[in-house]
Amino acid sequence: MIRMNERFEMPELTGAVIFDRRDRDSVLVTGPDAATFLHSLCSQDVAGLADGQGAHALLLQPQGKLTADFRVLRVGDELWLDCEAGVGSVLASTLNRFRIRVKAEVIDRSHELGVIEVRGPSSLAAAPGTVPETQHAHLPWPSRPSVRIVRADWPDGTPGFDIVGPIGGVDGGLDGALADLVATGLRQASADEHEYRRIVAGVVRQGLDTSDATIPQEAYLERTAVSFTKGCFLGQELVCRIDSFGQVPRLLRLVHLETPGSVEPGSEVVHEGASIGTVTSVATELGGSGAVAIVSVRRTIAVPAAVTIEGVAGRLEVLAGRADDDAPKPVAQARLGLRGKR
Repeated sequence: MIRMNERFEMPELTGAVIFDRRDRDSVLVTGPDAATFLHSLCSQDVAGLADGQGAHALLLQPQGKLTADFRVLRVGDELWLDCEAGVGSVLASTLNRFRIRVKAEVIDRSHELGVIEVRGPSSLAAAPGTVPETQHAHLPWPSRPSVRIVRADWPDGTPGFDIVGPIGGVDGGLDGALADLVATGLRQASADEHEYRRIVAGVVRQGLDTSDATIPQEAYLERTAVSFTKGCFLGQELVCRIDSFGQVPRLLRLVHLETPGSVEPGSEVVHEGASIGTVTSVATELGGSGAVAIVSVRRTIAVPAAVTIEGVAGRLEVLAGRADDDAPKPVAQARLGLRGKR
């Protein structure tokens, strides 16, 4: 039986492990106007990125809901965008729709560029070169200059880096980088382990935990992917108004389950006999009998809380690396003229 005051001992991620994410989609934005073009549309301050810097960004619908959740890296005069599998074509086509009288090219490079993730307490020491201290900052791999070593810690604080670049190529690209990492003795983990680890760490995945119906604040995306000082961007009005008033109908939460049971994405989350939301992702505990899930539930449900999913008992908690904060941001209020109107 799960108790509200029980502390869950999750299987620790020791050393460093490799997760093969070469299935991630990629988009390339190039040309003299590349940075200013992307800056004008996305939620992040892209124009301010220097070579070797990066950022988490969103492309939103005009109504403020999600189109694409992506990372952008400034590599020379190019912008490398990577996102979840299946999102690249939507990201590229949406950007191209707005590409009018600008000197910029948008190219879907999915299946040509990819990502390898390395995570764990000793991951930074296992890197083939220097890992930058700043999140999303990047440097070339010393012996494979076509790929970049990108700082990529998880929301729960787990340190790590990504290798981003062409899958193959003259210097071997990601294929060669993966072989090099394995040759050092690093363990390559399964997709199932990645799913478990990223749920525990609070990593949100588009297509699973978020969709084109998601408002950024429902998934805490505004905390890392939105600049409230950059100026206009698609979907700005809804995002900034919610930021000022601090209200969204739903939030992503973590659930610890006694057993996996028949829980699956879409399963109903029940609290005190009433449905409060649905499961977005679920994974079996490594080496144990329990499971973890990310769920989308009503914001008004205080945590921790006892829940059941498909008859399995669980405990609802805040997603790792997040803490609820309803306090308005003065910058957003001032820019929208909302100060004093709550």
